[in-house]
Amino acid sequence: MSIPLAYNLRNMVVRKTTTIMTALGIALTVAVLLSILAMVNGLRATLSTTGDPLHVLILRKGSTSEIVSNFQRSTYQDLKFKTGIARGKDGQPLASLEVVTVVNLAATEGGEGTNVTVRGLQPAGIEMRRGVHLTAGRWFQDGHREVVVGKPVVDRYPEAGIGKKVRFGRGDWEVVGVIDAGNGAQGSEIWGDLNQIAADLQRLDVLSSALVEATDPVTAHALINDINNDQRLNMTAESEQEYYEAQTTSAAPIEFIGIFVAVIMAVGSSFAAMNTMYAAVARRAREIGTLRVLGFSRFSILSSFFVESVLLSGLGGLLGCLLVLPLNGVTTGIGNANFAETAFNFHVSPGIMAGGIVFAIILGSVGGLFPARMASRKEILTALRET
Repeated sequence: MSIPLAYNLRNMVVRKTTTIMTALGIALTVAVLLSILAMVNGLRATLSTTGDPLHVLILRKGSTSEIVSNFQRSTYQDLKFKTGIARGKDGQPLASLEVVTVVNLAATEGGEGTNVTVRGLQPAGIEMRRGVHLTAGRWFQDGHREVVVGKPVVDRYPEAGIGKKVRFGRGDWEVVGVIDAGNGAQGSEIWGDLNQIAADLQRLDVLSSALVEATDPVTAHALINDINNDQRLNMTAESEQEYYEAQTTSAAPIEFIGIFVAVIMAVGSSFAAMNTMYAAVARRAREIGTLRVLGFSRFSILSSFFVESVLLSGLGGLLGCLLVLPLNGVTTGIGNANFAETAFNFHVSPGIMAGGIVFAIILGSVGGLFPARMASRKEILTALRET
């Protein structure tokens, strides 16, 4: 015969102070773990939605990012007419020669500011990035010191709003529009006319990269192989999607540190749950003896105390999820391969919360097993004599 679950629930309510303190300790452990996972999940979601499977990014051979790549205009002329590149609305190849640099912007909270990517691109570069659209103002004009700025940049850096000026190169650039890239990484960039930015940076002939669009996925793969095998170009081509997915490695150290801290806290929380259950066994010795007299088996006693520990930790897991929920949608940033910042939102998904609750239950299971075993092994007369 098993002990009713109501017995455990009543004990948790009667000893509410101990229950709350233990649950909060587990909740904090779960909240630390979930906050790290939500941050990494948000970054991965941003970078995974940035690339287009039809887009091919071309860098100088040996370069790991656009900021360190050198791309000659003469090479671009040989590249853009390769077989398999799609045509735009004007009938020209969908290929964009681009230059990338960084500018330091001061955040709202002050300090030294953060590096933000500045990209000079051609009209085809805007046409290819179909997930990016203008939400305020207008597009920059060719040959003018004008830029459009990603919405997350405007939200975090007031000096980058419409009508204001951003200084880089040889002078000030007027912000004339705001772009929205959804969850894409382009929302963390500043865009302007390729030739004007290249002239200001004194990089008229040596630029950063090229982006081309293939007609279909099979052609994209063939185009990548063609460019990589072309000895004249001395270039490396890869899918834009793969390029951005590779940047998730920047979150790996943070994820490792967060999980390491959570594991250390988990050990402490396990001991806290264990101490709570040991104290409960000591306080309820006569109850245990009475239950044995009433005919409940040792296994029933063990199961009851084990279930109570699991319930306690499950409560802590739920509290941990509630503590981390306000982070959902909060914008933050992390350094990328271009030595600039990529803005993204914390993403607390149902899967992450479910994982947090399972994590808490595991803590409670580990912490409750030994006290439950001790309770089940108490002799009836000894338990009844204890005070």
